[in-house]
Amino acid sequence: MNKISFVVPVFRNAGSLKGTHDAIAALFADALSDYELEMIFVDDGSDDSSYEELSAISAGDPRVRLIKFTRNFGQFPAMIAGYKQASGDAIVNISADMQDPVELVVDMVSQWKGGAEIAVGYRIEREDAIPATLFSRLAYGTLRLTNKQIPAGGFDYVLMSRRALETFLQYRGRNRFFQGDVLWAGYRTAFLPYVRRRREVGKSQYTFGKKLKLFFDFVIDASYLPIRLISWVGFTTATAGAIYASMIAFSWLLGRSPFVGWSPIMIALLLIGGIIMLMLGIIGEYLWRILDEVRGKPLYIVDRSSATFDSLGSSQAPELRATRPSEL
Repeated sequence: MNKISFVVPVFRNAGSLKGTHDAIAALFADALSDYELEMIFVDDGSDDSSYEELSAISAGDPRVRLIKFTRNFGQFPAMIAGYKQASGDAIVNISADMQDPVELVVDMVSQWKGGAEIAVGYRIEREDAIPATLFSRLAYGTLRLTNKQIPAGGFDYVLMSRRALETFLQYRGRNRFFQGDVLWAGYRTAFLPYVRRRREVGKSQYTFGKKLKLFFDFVIDASYLPIRLISWVGFTTATAGAIYASMIAFSWLLGRSPFVGWSPIMIALLLIGGIIMLMLGIIGEYLWRILDEVRGKPLYIVDRSSATFDSLGSSQAPELRATRPSEL
């Protein structure tokens, strides 16, 4: 019997945890009765009665496991802690606020059994306040300029196979972009749309500041856009400065300078400014490559092969044979 593990990050979710547990349990008493269930709740330093509620749930259900942090470290560390403890053949990350429809897991499991390594539940609509909806559309619209794979509404409700999870856990870094890391490996992925429900209990702890940090994590961690933009600005500025400096020098030769000494000053400013911008862009390119190395992501990921070697690219095997590229 295949086991499915649920990882549920918790932060100030008192009042909704029993409902989340019961909804998941009901699913495995009916549509997913052929599967074994494991639930891992990770209390991310809640200062309300969340842990007491989880303890009561755990006492009545041996399938529930609890992890409690000493303080609030953030949603992503909570997810990683749960992932490392999960023993299932497939692992589902779901929120504790009951805004993600639990019944979508049935379709996720169906896609997984059909060959998908990852099943992503992405938001096509949100029953949230207008400011939150507008910010989401603006942020993900910007993110999709450099990564078309990310759905327009974003996601954090996802099923990963054991293989995909083990690859995901190979990645390093403290300030990572979850969605980009999930899709980075190129495993066969199914995308399932859903409408994110309005929160009925409590209020969202995902403040504007946290949302802004998530946006910057993508821009800095998963995209070379800022550095490449600096490089292009530096190149353009240096080129334009050189052209304008040539025009000033030509005007000086014709005696059309506005005042004595203006031409050499302008030429120096334009050339030095352009060179500085170009140098900053080059330094940025080096920094990006250093960051890419430090994160330690595998050089390649093999889907299938008749050869015997490390499928995450650390082997010294001279060639790959009978390898079928992953499908997106």
